[in-house]
Amino acid sequence: MPDVFPSDSVGLVTPETITIEEPIALDCGRVLPSYTLVYETYGTLNPTRSNAILICHALSGDHHAAGYHDTGETKPGWWESAIGPGKPIDTERFFVVCCNNLGGCKGSIGPTAVNPATGKPYGPDFPIVTVKDWVRSQAQLANRLGIDTWAAVIGGSLGGMQALQWAIDYPERIRHAVAIAAAPRLSAQNIAFNEVARQAILSDPDFHQGHYYEYGVIPRRGLMIARMLGHITYLSDEGMRAKFGRELREGKLNFNFESEFQVESYLRHQGYSFVDRFDANTYLLMTKALDYFDPAADYDNDLSMAFRRAKAHFLVISFTSDWRFSPARSQEIVRALLAARRQVSYARITAEHGHDAFLLPIPHYRDTFSAYLERVDREVNDHAG
Repeated sequence: MPDVFPSDSVGLVTPETITIEEPIALDCGRVLPSYTLVYETYGTLNPTRSNAILICHALSGDHHAAGYHDTGETKPGWWESAIGPGKPIDTERFFVVCCNNLGGCKGSIGPTAVNPATGKPYGPDFPIVTVKDWVRSQAQLANRLGIDTWAAVIGGSLGGMQALQWAIDYPERIRHAVAIAAAPRLSAQNIAFNEVARQAILSDPDFHQGHYYEYGVIPRRGLMIARMLGHITYLSDEGMRAKFGRELREGKLNFNFESEFQVESYLRHQGYSFVDRFDANTYLLMTKALDYFDPAADYDNDLSMAFRRAKAHFLVISFTSDWRFSPARSQEIVRALLAARRQVSYARITAEHGHDAFLLPIPHYRDTFSAYLERVDREVNDHAG
């Protein structure tokens, strides 16, 4: 933890925990009689409770979106580039909420939580959850926080999908939806990447059919490979070439199977570090939620029909080098919104960083994002007045 926080950081933050005693019926047909969510807040809720923004995290994200914990943390939250005083999501203007979703492994109820029926961790017995389930639980969190309407719901990647689902399922409770580097549903190729990642975990000898907690082990190799595969899809060929090229770690070929190239070393580091901070069963759940996301399925596979329920204004952002969720997928969303006669702004940002560009302070992206949130802020002030 730094001795002095940057002036544009929210600084020291403390996660909060809430237990919602009302049952939640899940899309899989099962019911959780109660559930716990961990969340963080930044900024101050105004007297009219009209300046609240919900941040939705992506596959491997969590509630810690900005600032620093008091646990010796050296890295800030995962979206520090966007959240804080003077940043696009300005905490001097907005009250920002981010929660760890159902099925998570950072304190919200999920596979690592104790199943009251058995006294052991849920493990693989935790129900498979969907984006719609997450949105339902987030709506209950909003109720507990006294927030009737979000000024905006914002997310990148899987988080952007949640923002779209919010606009469809709770049209009266969201004024703006911001979907960044998202897609209306996964392509067959993306589902295939997720399946390879899952098989890496499922086939690890230490997986023990998901009950590895009871054996005191972690399916380390499988989870590491899953993360390495996923991380490749978050980067672009252009970005990897610029960062690594074909550089050798020792300047020569060693004719072995150790990590000789810089890019190999980088990917192994990403895999090793991920194993220590994420749960394998949760990774399985999150990839399934990605696979299942398809809001058009409830509307005769007509996405524009789904969006006709929405009343929010939309901002959709894509990145030129993002091949995981390419600009063409964002344009599908935009076309469906226009067909539904919804108000939408769209920006295609030139960037070489691939899918992960949504996490970075790229000037054009930051300026576009900031300009839209200034509009949201003006509407908040009009509402408050």
